Amino acid sequence: MVLKIKKLRENARIPKTATSGSAGMDLYACLDEGVTLSPGELKIIPTGIAIELPDNGCAAFLYARSGLGVKHGICLSNGVGVIDSDYRGEVCVGLCNVSDKPYVIEPFERVAQMVIAPVFVPGVREVSELGDTERGEGGFGSTGRS
Repeated sequence: MVLKIKKLRENARIPKTATSGSAGMDLYACLDEGVTLSPGELKIIPTGIAIELPDNGCAAFLYARSGLGVKHGICLSNGVGVIDSDYRGEVCVGLCNVSDKPYVIEPFERVAQMVIAPVFVPGVREVSELGDTERGEGGFGSTGRS
């Protein structure tokens, strides 16, 4: 499998994995200067790249970097970003600051990780009944605390 990456800005950094066992590739902020993310604020951070996925059987998923989230309260504003196989625009990362302190996103800082994964798009059929299961309609917390 090959992920094609196009630099949209000369100073953009190509995503890469940190270790041979990394599931995700680090995405870098393509900024000319630092951007302050105040508590409760949302901002879109450009990466300066566009991608071409191999086919429509996969998508790119953007996840928060655990260090930013755990240490600084910087998370993805949409939880998980989804890049569809037919998207060719710039990959941008929506970030939010859930901490009580401002945080400065520096140029070329690693702001998210991108994981390429298979997707399954089923046909959809409306039905009047669904099959029974042991759990049934039990929702939040229905299987116990632990």
